Amino acid sequence: MNKIVYSALVLLTFMACKPNNNKTQNIILKYPETKMVDSVDTYFGVEVKDPYRWLEDDRSKATEAWVAQENKTTFGYLSQIPFRDTLKSRLSELWNYEKVGAPFTEGDHSYFYKNDGLQNQYVLYRKTANGDAEVFLDPNTFSKDGTVSLGSVNFSKNGKIVAYAISEGGSDWRKVIIMNTETKEITEDTLVDIKFSQVSWYKNEGFYYSSYDKPEGSELSAKTDQHKVYYHKLGTSQKDDALIFGGTPEEKHRYIFGEVTEDNRYLVISASTSTSGNKLFIKDLSKPNSKFITILNHVDSDTEVLDNEGSKLFLLTNLNAPNKKIVTVNASNPTPEHWADLIPETEHVLEPSTSGNYILAHYMVDAISQVKQYNLDGTLVRDIKLPGLGTAEGFGSKKLEKTDYFSFTNYNTPASIYTLNVETGAVDLYWKPAIDFNSADYESHQVFYTSKDGTKIPMMITHKKGLELNGQNPTILYGYGGFNISLTPSFSIPNVVWMEQGGIFAVPNLRGGGEYGKSWHDAGTKLQKQNVFDDFIAAGEYLIENKYTSSKFLAIRGGSNGGLLVGATMTQRPDLMQVALPAVGVLDMLRYHTFTAGAGWAYDYGTAEDNPEMFNYLLAYSPVQNVKKGIEYPATLITTGDHDDRVVPAHSFKFAAELQSKQTGKNPVLIRIETDAGHGAGTPVSKTIEQYADIYGFTLFNMGFKTLPNNTNVKAIE
Repeated sequence: MNKIVYSALVLLTFMACKPNNNKTQNIILKYPETKMVDSVDTYFGVEVKDPYRWLEDDRSKATEAWVAQENKTTFGYLSQIPFRDTLKSRLSELWNYEKVGAPFTEGDHSYFYKNDGLQNQYVLYRKTANGDAEVFLDPNTFSKDGTVSLGSVNFSKNGKIVAYAISEGGSDWRKVIIMNTETKEITEDTLVDIKFSQVSWYKNEGFYYSSYDKPEGSELSAKTDQHKVYYHKLGTSQKDDALIFGGTPEEKHRYIFGEVTEDNRYLVISASTSTSGNKLFIKDLSKPNSKFITILNHVDSDTEVLDNEGSKLFLLTNLNAPNKKIVTVNASNPTPEHWADLIPETEHVLEPSTSGNYILAHYMVDAISQVKQYNLDGTLVRDIKLPGLGTAEGFGSKKLEKTDYFSFTNYNTPASIYTLNVETGAVDLYWKPAIDFNSADYESHQVFYTSKDGTKIPMMITHKKGLELNGQNPTILYGYGGFNISLTPSFSIPNVVWMEQGGIFAVPNLRGGGEYGKSWHDAGTKLQKQNVFDDFIAAGEYLIENKYTSSKFLAIRGGSNGGLLVGATMTQRPDLMQVALPAVGVLDMLRYHTFTAGAGWAYDYGTAEDNPEMFNYLLAYSPVQNVKKGIEYPATLITTGDHDDRVVPAHSFKFAAELQSKQTGKNPVLIRIETDAGHGAGTPVSKTIEQYADIYGFTLFNMGFKTLPNNTNVKAIE
């Protein structure tokens, strides 16, 4: 069952205030000296210099000293921004409301997540049918500063044992703790060194999980590319856990996941070499010593087992169906030639879930949710009436449950929880946040603009009603454009802080994402990656041409693959924007695949070793290699975490060094390096608020704003 957790989905925004027309900067910057080394790589006869290679060593004293010097410079600058503390105060004030997740049943208890307001981490509560709620797991007690976070929480089939994962300092490496749910006693030794893993129980006896061998060298940056699935039997030592799948030297899989069907009948294994495409296998657990049966032996599609009814399997696939469809097949003979369509492909992307004994077919229609309910025989039961236009998610109740839960949100509607009676189709409000925000004062509308090659791209634009389109509105353009990830409308606290001051927040659905299926994704990969940057640039041009903003009031923002998007856009079109905000970005495209699980991103990017054409293509847009002397780049604040083992901070370190050494003009180039923080998951609320106060304080200050307006919604810190 999906567990809805209402975290503040902070989608990057800022406040607006009256600008200083002279745009005089009073802060004097002196960057730390960054040494250059003679490091050269040769690709297909072409030499590429890499003078800041030494910053890739995250364990060296020299890198540690550089980080400290850069942070001293950055925080020295940020501390002089006159409205930084006021931004922090307003963010804290608005963030401080109760957030509650949907309940879910495990054993004799109903569980739910809740945050009282400014707690660093969500707390997991439970209650019996007639009892009061009690704290079950409080990750705020795991560490004093909130940097140890709670990950997945998975219960045995009878609900009497729980295996919960924790992350330390934001790392993707996890520890799994096993606890008796009745006594809350830890029952055995903690499992360690688990990464990119589901925890899937088999009955009440044990569970399957995935991990890599611990790499040689730095665990935060060394390459990990041989994933394996293990089975842990309760009461035994981790060193005795059985290797179930993977570990064959001649056939490496970078991502392998094992999941047991709800009825405990089958173990399903998905094995991938990249973030797109997977092989699929099943094992009948009801038969002792049964072998794995192959469903798919290639990685030409994304296919998963959605459900089963005895030996009848329900598969979700995009094999020969770019927008996905649901097929059925018998588990004894499950290869594609035996598949039968149950819910055929449509013009809209399908992301279904099971709910009771039904299938809820969630479709994205121009990035907006539509939901249809089907019987397991493929008969349409009804269209589910949603509360409005936006994003519905969280469906997925167990077989015997008649009530399902989902959340609904959009850019100007705080997320609320609704119940769905799967027998009648009735939708009712379950919980609504008490937040000091009036959605009726704001509007969010979708436009379609034309990219460089003539492709129509949708974009959601959100702002206060009655806003004058005079070309002077501070605007943030946020994008991602990769890995089949869809950007759908959702509410965030910083968006509110920005919008109540008159700012504009724009989100285009770029190619490379999943909003229009596999063909849309593929159109932004490898030798077509430039399409993504062109789409983003065209979005900025649309906003300027239609007087939403102008170049001096435009900021671009994105994280991870979106950090690459910002880095490539600002190096290709530095004149387009005033501020660039690349977060935890993939910025060295020639070497990304040499760190942690980066080689698994090759489906989207290709690698510099593939062939001369791919190398030259990557070299042409890789942000680190395309910083040029004599160019005035926008004011830039790079953000990363020192424990980011997804996109290692060396990407950001090297990009910052290149920009600082080559920047022309007065626009500052700073890097903010969060300590004990990773790629973003589990970041404490206190750190998140500080980050956004800094990011948007920097943004406004470098758009020429010197003060915040006299607004009763903004309370200055005493």
